[in-house]
Amino acid sequence: MATLLPMLVIGLLFFIFGFVTWLNGALIPFLQIISDLTEFQALLIAFCFYIAYVVMALPMSWILDRSGYKNGMVIGLALIGTGLLLFVPAAQTHHFSIFLLAQFVVGSGLTILQTASNPYIVRLGPHESAAARIAIMGILNKAAGVLAPLFFTWLVLADFPNITAASIAELTSAERTVQVEAMAAKIIPPYLGMAIAMFALAVAFYLVRLPAIKEEATTASDTPQRAIMSYPQLVLGAVALFFYVGVEVIAGDTIGMYGSRLGLANYSSLTSYVMAAMVAGYLLGLVLIPRWLSQQGALTGSALLGLIFTGLLLVSSDQSTTIAAVLWGWSAIPLVPDPIAFLALLGFANAMVWPAIWPLALADLGRQTARGSAILIMGIAGGAILPLVYGAISGAFGPKSAYALLLVGYSVIGWYAVKGHKLRNW
Repeated sequence: MATLLPMLVIGLLFFIFGFVTWLNGALIPFLQIISDLTEFQALLIAFCFYIAYVVMALPMSWILDRSGYKNGMVIGLALIGTGLLLFVPAAQTHHFSIFLLAQFVVGSGLTILQTASNPYIVRLGPHESAAARIAIMGILNKAAGVLAPLFFTWLVLADFPNITAASIAELTSAERTVQVEAMAAKIIPPYLGMAIAMFALAVAFYLVRLPAIKEEATTASDTPQRAIMSYPQLVLGAVALFFYVGVEVIAGDTIGMYGSRLGLANYSSLTSYVMAAMVAGYLLGLVLIPRWLSQQGALTGSALLGLIFTGLLLVSSDQSTTIAAVLWGWSAIPLVPDPIAFLALLGFANAMVWPAIWPLALADLGRQTARGSAILIMGIAGGAILPLVYGAISGAFGPKSAYALLLVGYSVIGWYAVKGHKLRNW
């Protein structure tokens, strides 16, 4: 019972991580319409968000060392609130640069929150039950990803049910200006409300009493005897994570743009399909691993599924709904063209990649595990860079052809699962 309140508090943080992160899936196609952006330009939203994890990781860890875990969480929430508040002048002025700045500030806040809350939840209770605590946090994170695009659609796009990139392009200049002004104004109340909520949570976290956690003591014998970059399983694991975060973000953050291009009225909620499939994969993984399926087997299967779904996406028709009807089945879920269905199913393929790579990459690092974790975190840069590569390819060859980039990502992940993680020397 002593850990119940801290678990609830940190669980709330993980829910916030997922909500703010996967709100981008609805935000990107929305900004593409109101700012008249190409795919490459729109994906700068994801770039500025994820690059903050790389640029601000060391500064935020320095702040955390001096502030402590709880105060670090307070600072992180306040930063997220500040970033969300910047969406107000961005929407009022339509300056895309302010949207990008807002995303970077939000990403910086999430960086310190992640840095503080992940080790906190690990050390909050017995080491033997740490995996269960992490699993619960992961489910909360992905469940928030299901809700965020639906929230955005309900509050921002409810009055514009038939507005897509294609329909906007058919308007006259004057009509488009009026439509864009109306759409931009709708984004202000929810982002202002979320900003106020973050500041209120920052105050609440400052006032709540969380148990202090003890860091592991270091001694002279802890001095590393081997350079951290000399561990192939670690370095290659970071490369695999780079491609994983990239393919995950491409699936979650471009599905809305693709849906808008195809004229789907529910384009802003399509990211919810990806995240729902991811939650299903996460739950299945919790049941199967490690009793019936090893971490290596889960990673190999995830890469294989990713390759299969991507291949089917590339050869499918934009107009066909036959396969989608079979896959989704439920009449309550609007049917979507097959490419959209296969993009959503990539969430299922992606679910267990992150938790499977980490233990394989950190194996046999001993006292270098903390440094190894820092190297792996750098893999988040894939979420900043690979979507831009997708955007550039999309501009040259079309959005569907650009998804061939996913084949490279899943091939790298598959190679690491089969061979890369076993290497112990270069």
